[in-house]
Amino acid sequence: MVFKVIKMALEISKVLNREIEDILKKYPNKDAALLPILHLLQKEFGYIKKEVMEWAANRLELPYSKVKGVATFYTMYNKKPVGKYHLQVCRNISCSLRGSEDVLKSIKEHLSMEVGDTNDKFTLSTVECLGSCGTGPVMQINDDYYEELTPESVKKILDALK
Repeated sequence: MVFKVIKMALEISKVLNREIEDILKKYPNKDAALLPILHLLQKEFGYIKKEVMEWAANRLELPYSKVKGVATFYTMYNKKPVGKYHLQVCRNISCSLRGSEDVLKSIKEHLSMEVGDTNDKFTLSTVECLGSCGTGPVMQINDDYYEELTPESVKKILDALK
């Protein structure tokens, strides 16, 4: 298979390059390293934009379509810029039965935002499952989980972030 080399203006730091090299050493083939490398790239750039996907495809010698398919399939990869705090509220049946709709309503009212909105401080999203069904309703803020939420407790969390 022949890969087209695309010239890009994406700057990759030496530290990030070293981290990527370390990841590549752990996997038997380059495409197996795609998920953790996309994670690092998102941490560096804030979201997975087209230039990031192109860079990853070139670096891993993968078709751009494969990288784009993976990056757009998984909800853990942001496709557009997010606020300082990315609020992800679980909407799965377990959390719904335990009150996630009321928690989400409380967040929307408290921040004057709708799902999908982003401002300087917050991005509000819903996700299908955060894998903490026994402790719902659950919300993930960046890398931290908040469980057994109520409309009142979520307001306190948000106030602490403001």
